[in-house]
Amino acid sequence: MSSPSIAIAILILPLISLPIFAQGTKADYERANTLAQRFSGKTYRSNIKPNWIGETDSFWYVVETGQGKREFVLVDPDKAEKRAAFDHAKLALSLSVVLKKEIDPERLPVQSIAFPKKGSVLVQVREKSWNCDLNSYELMEVNSELGRTGAFSPQSAPRASTTTGAETGLTFQNQLKEDVSVFWLDSEGRRQPFGTLKPDESREQHTYAGHVWLIANKSGEPIVVFVATEHPTHALIDGTPKNTPVEPRRRRVKNDETTIYSNSSPDKNWRISLIKGNVALMSGLDKKSEAPLTLTNDGKTADAYDAIPLWSPDSKHFVVMQTTPAQEHKVSMIESSPKDQEQPKLFVHDYLKPGDIIAHPRPRLFSLTAKIPMKEELFSNPWEISRLRWEPDSAHFTFLYNQRGHQAMRLIRVDAETGEAKAIINEEAKTFIDWTNKVYLSQLDKTHEAIWMSERDGWNHLYLYDASSGKVKNRITKGEWVVRGVDRIDELKRQIWFRCSGIDPKQDPYHVHYARINFDGSGLTMLTEGDGTHLIEYSPSGKRYTDTYSRVDLPPVVELRESETGKRTMTMEKADTTDLIAAGFSF
Repeated sequence: MSSPSIAIAILILPLISLPIFAQGTKADYERANTLAQRFSGKTYRSNIKPNWIGETDSFWYVVETGQGKREFVLVDPDKAEKRAAFDHAKLALSLSVVLKKEIDPERLPVQSIAFPKKGSVLVQVREKSWNCDLNSYELMEVNSELGRTGAFSPQSAPRASTTTGAETGLTFQNQLKEDVSVFWLDSEGRRQPFGTLKPDESREQHTYAGHVWLIANKSGEPIVVFVATEHPTHALIDGTPKNTPVEPRRRRVKNDETTIYSNSSPDKNWRISLIKGNVALMSGLDKKSEAPLTLTNDGKTADAYDAIPLWSPDSKHFVVMQTTPAQEHKVSMIESSPKDQEQPKLFVHDYLKPGDIIAHPRPRLFSLTAKIPMKEELFSNPWEISRLRWEPDSAHFTFLYNQRGHQAMRLIRVDAETGEAKAIINEEAKTFIDWTNKVYLSQLDKTHEAIWMSERDGWNHLYLYDASSGKVKNRITKGEWVVRGVDRIDELKRQIWFRCSGIDPKQDPYHVHYARINFDGSGLTMLTEGDGTHLIEYSPSGKRYTDTYSRVDLPPVVELRESETGKRTMTMEKADTTDLIAAGFSF
């Protein structure tokens, strides 16, 4: 996880003849910091983010053309043309008048643009939006949310910066009549202070897309939360979050002894309550007076029913998880030199070790009158049970079982009437199943099929299963190369869009490429070809995509391509490293 503002560190170690491992010295880090400052910000025309216009394949992007300089570019894919989105000099002149200060055409203070109708462009400058007539370049201020970051109430906002995207910026503007404090929420949800803002004060803050920023009052109480987007935006602090809190799916009453779930059955006739860890059935929301029907009596603190119930589509069955909690394993840690006191601090927290008893979840099946017994041989030692779902006809539900030790992964199908469990997919390995990176499952209900990822032949590939019988219908991909991930499935065309490595024997086997293939393994089409690692983004229609690729010795190249054939429409940008090379950098 990157911090909001970070310098690139290049550590240069001296060549030595003996196998000695040593920590970098202060001089090493100072030299690395000097190199980072020398080379930072000297590569241009390399970071392109397409902004698709409506549902079309046309788009605009901002490209850095020099130190602090940038240009707004409009792309017409049908004509394979790109041009300036507007006359930068004329817009700068018009903005100079309304902003009452001179504006550099190569440094427009524009955060975002839009094309609401032909012959005009909408531009966002800090907290204001202006409609610009592209014939006269006359500006008219309009009320628009363009360029503003969505404001979340503290109750509904993300709790931590769990993703880190491209570098971006937030311009905070305090419109309240009190001072506010600005905090970045790190990956653990901890507040990292970034100063205060006085009433009517604004400040530009460097950050990364996906990072979460909390605004609080003097007492530290949260006011509003902002999430940074991929483009610089304006964060207006006015005390009125646009997004309402997410309605809780359950509420606790009677001193936490009872949990009543607000998500009722699909027919709205039933709800589930958990009373002291046991399952009870209640009448629907309009019949609150009737007493609940208790369906279990084996729930207890050490093995309670406690999960949001999953109803079958026909409202005749539901599934609730019963979980035996993990054992306690206290680990003590000492902070020898805390910042706020002279004496060491002792911290104690739970940390399970190999061999300890971990949490043991099991799905439990119910009808409207009773619990239906299930044999647990196929899922007796879980590390995790996930992907719990009902099939559309309500005859079966399925879940993914990851065995402790990660040597078995199963897609299990359970009969709703009998509780009989069957392993539709049974993946076993003598060594280890890479459950964090190389497990993919897509269940296709209309055709009763499933797409599964496996390394069973030594290479990571995709297989098509009959989801009723559990038989492999055919291999989808094969060869001495690997599937890196699936991007999307087109059930109508029976096609898979995926990432792969090693498919071109002439290139580095670790380069990431994109491809498409039919369910039956035919029609393999490469969507990328440049010698490097690729990153693509599809248009809303899916007919076109931008492809950015690079290597350690090749600066980024950005192309526009056609999804059907993978054919290149045009090369949009090639990174300019002139200043980087002049500063002494070598690839």
